[in-house]
Amino acid sequence: MKLIIQIPCYNEEKTLASVLKEIPKKIEGISEIETMIIDDGSSDRTIDIAKKHKVNHIVKHIWNKWLGNAFRSWVHKALKSWADILVNTDGDNQYPSKYITNLVQPIISKQADIVMGDRQTATISHFSPLKKFFQWLWSLMVRTLSGTNVPDSVSWFRAYSRESLLKLNVTSDFSYAVDTLMQAGSKKIKIDHIYITTNKPTRKSRLFKNMWQHMFKTFSILIRVFAMYHPMKLFFSIAAVFWILAIIWIMRFLYFYITIDGPTWHIQSLILSWTFLMIATIFVALGVIWDLISKNRKLIEDDLYLTKKMYYKKKK
Repeated sequence: MKLIIQIPCYNEEKTLASVLKEIPKKIEGISEIETMIIDDGSSDRTIDIAKKHKVNHIVKHIWNKWLGNAFRSWVHKALKSWADILVNTDGDNQYPSKYITNLVQPIISKQADIVMGDRQTATISHFSPLKKFFQWLWSLMVRTLSGTNVPDSVSWFRAYSRESLLKLNVTSDFSYAVDTLMQAGSKKIKIDHIYITTNKPTRKSRLFKNMWQHMFKTFSILIRVFAMYHPMKLFFSIAAVFWILAIIWIMRFLYFYITIDGPTWHIQSLILSWTFLMIATIFVALGVIWDLISKNRKLIEDDLYLTKKMYYKKKK
């Protein structure tokens, strides 16, 4: 089996050498180990360092295109290079490369198609209590909506089998972390995890300015992808809220109509109830329309999977 370890880089000249030096040279069950960097518009010596350490594949973006686009680039390159397993680590040396050996084992043994590194965020000393809480809350939300059992949903330390890469189609420019998890859950791709520790941060994140921006962008991706694959659940849930509100105001109107003074002074309750019913009906209609679009998307993705399988077929 061939393993490609890819490292997304954006001005990582200070830490890239440390990451490359720690990458294992031999792994049981793996016949070839190659490295790849995605230089996402770096303006420093990142590529020079990669060449100095004899990185096998270098993909360069002229300008910074964010992680979602970087993911598409490295998946294309890995599949064209006939990789059986693709591991994603990080250029800032957050994830110790010594864990790569354990990360790929479930894929080698055919026990999983995606394996994630669980950072055990509750034990990370440089995380504030607020950040630890939101990491837990966010992972809980992703597990619930995706139908997966992933303790650390935003960990970027992951291993993908070739089969899973052929099935996944990232649509977000900002990040691939939540997008791929939601798709994996919808497509019944087997996910596993291992426990890891992390190194101390070497710099601030360049992907987002603060935790709140990260949460907002990632939440928008989560809702969009959930709507893409489970539109009936999303829109019917929203419609149910307005149905409940409509029933409450109808009951209020009936109560005053029967027990007090008729409809004269409470006609506004009836108007509100009909308004909520109309809104609920609109969301039901949207759910049906989006569900039909979703079914069509699944057919397109099935065809795209077969097309990619033929396109990236290894030449004998």
